[in-house]
Amino acid sequence: MTHNFGAGPCILPQEVFKQASQAVLEFNGTGLSILEISHRTPEFEAVVDETVRLVKELLNVPEGYSVVLLQGGASLQFSMVPMNLLGEGQTAAYLNTGVWASKALKEAKLFGNVNVVASSKEENYTYIPKDFEIPADSAYFHYTSNNTIYGTELFDVPETKVPVVCDMSSDIFSRVIDVSQFELIYAGAQKNMGPAGVTLAIVKDSILGKVERNIPSMLDYKVQIDGGSMYNTPPVFSIYVSMLNLRWLKSKGGVAAIEKENISKSEALYKEIDRNSLFKGTCRIEDRSRMNVCFVMENPELEKPFLKFAEERNIIGIKGHRSVGGFRASMYNALPITSVHALIDAMQEFEEKHRA
Repeated sequence: MTHNFGAGPCILPQEVFKQASQAVLEFNGTGLSILEISHRTPEFEAVVDETVRLVKELLNVPEGYSVVLLQGGASLQFSMVPMNLLGEGQTAAYLNTGVWASKALKEAKLFGNVNVVASSKEENYTYIPKDFEIPADSAYFHYTSNNTIYGTELFDVPETKVPVVCDMSSDIFSRVIDVSQFELIYAGAQKNMGPAGVTLAIVKDSILGKVERNIPSMLDYKVQIDGGSMYNTPPVFSIYVSMLNLRWLKSKGGVAAIEKENISKSEALYKEIDRNSLFKGTCRIEDRSRMNVCFVMENPELEKPFLKFAEERNIIGIKGHRSVGGFRASMYNALPITSVHALIDAMQEFEEKHRA
């Protein structure tokens, strides 16, 4: 068995792979592959409808919100958000907790003023800033809930009376959230929702239509919503696999059930990191991510040997991002706890071989 701790695109359940592979050959009795079917057929419109319905059900999306399936990844959302929400002369508040948060605020500066209310850059993003103030006249407040590169996660929505926008690309569907606390949530699908190629946006309808600038149709949330996620040809296969994966999540008991599993997985690995004499975590304990566990070795010279040691045991994808080094174990929804225990076993065995 291969234990895939890769940071993205995500690990998906084997049953989803099997169903998707069958649809590549023949989809839903049509005699056609899912790769060649028209997106305007009733069969595929049903896929979009079910995907949207599952998103609403699994996240308990309240009335007054639209769910739309887009393209361009979270990186395009970095521009779409200010383009649609940041009016002339207005200022948006941003929390800088990592690479993706900093890229988001960089794009926002193209459309208006940006106020960085807090940043952890000076300590290489190893913690989540606390006790910052969000000016009451901000057009919106933007933050990234989980930082894949640095291994921090923000679980509680900061208190504010201004509209809240969140990039949940790497932890959406991993834990229960209250959608009503946000005006806009966006997420690239390729962590917990499905394969790369589709982007999810959950938009409070009342926040749209308040800026005066001309917005290109492809980048206008209202146009995309009115088009039913099919203003242009959508990423058909990515949406279909996302639907299958959301079905799987529902069958597992939904988000609340998978959250319990994710807590168990992360607690087990962090416990070993803190116990093992060879390893140490890189982030403040209170800000540790459940999705992306970052750690290094007390002796950096042992990192390459441990990486090879792990790969020999079919543990892949744990090499850390170059800006952090060490290791990163990404534990998205479909990663079984048996894989986490395989990594823990490898860490313990390596410790026995190299104990001082």
